[in-house]
Amino acid sequence: MSDPRKLRVLHVGKFYPPYMGGIETHLQNLCNELRDLVDLKVLVSNSSTQTIEETVEGVSVTRVGTRATLSAAPISPGLVSRIRREAADIVHLHHPNPIAVMAYLMSGHRGKMVITYHSDIVRQKALGRVFQPFLDRSLAWADAIIATSPNYLATSAVLQAHRDRCEVLPYGIPVEQFANRDEAAIARLRERYGSRVVITVGRLIYYKGFDVLVRAMKDVNGTLLVVGDGPLRAELEAQALSLGISDRVHFLGEIHNRDIAAYYHASDVFALASVARSEAFGIVQLEAMACGLPVVNTGLDSGVPFVS
Repeated sequence: MSDPRKLRVLHVGKFYPPYMGGIETHLQNLCNELRDLVDLKVLVSNSSTQTIEETVEGVSVTRVGTRATLSAAPISPGLVSRIRREAADIVHLHHPNPIAVMAYLMSGHRGKMVITYHSDIVRQKALGRVFQPFLDRSLAWADAIIATSPNYLATSAVLQAHRDRCEVLPYGIPVEQFANRDEAAIARLRERYGSRVVITVGRLIYYKGFDVLVRAMKDVNGTLLVVGDGPLRAELEAQALSLGISDRVHFLGEIHNRDIAAYYHASDVFALASVARSEAFGIVQLEAMACGLPVVNTGLDSGVPFVS
């Protein structure tokens, strides 16, 4: 039951863990910190047509059924009525998420509104042009806009028109989750993969640059651990095979945040090979550094260099 004495806050995102992704990880970390301070609810899309209400680590999460997808964006019509029904004091939108922005504009919400601007819409240029007037309208309505790095604020053309209401608040992580060492698990991983281990973590999608990293391993005397899954997995595995390095490049699939620390600790260096501004921050760099790993990244015009 809601506590009438607490501020009612509704976070509206794209997905929520166990769905893996940088924005999803940030949203969960943020909500885990907020859950005892405010009357907190989370509204996201589901990966199926069903609408599910559940509690995840003490956080109330509603996953609204998805009817279709458009350029990888889930279309969940039920978001409109759900935002309206909650009547939150503050609605906090996480963008990019065009459908959620549209749902908010249609909901008639009259409380405060905050937007965390995680990234520009980079690849879907046609969709971006159609959506831009609605995004501008939502940003104009926002009481505050959060950018995650000074670099991204300075280089995003969209944010420049609303800079007077932008604040830079970088992501944070629960450091203790990664700093704690499971020596037995670390020893098992080192025995399995040997020494001179490079680790990388992320969804296997175009802007992560995993093909560049796999190609580079041909000239590196070491082993690469690729943590994550996605549509490019088969292609990347075939690339490693064709280069003759499949015995040194291991695709481990998704590993939950609570289990990944041992893999960082068993490695020698973390590599972030992203090749586009879609990589706006690279929260996995924080995780690697919390485990004491040096970071090698790309010099993107985004928040990636700022983080390391």
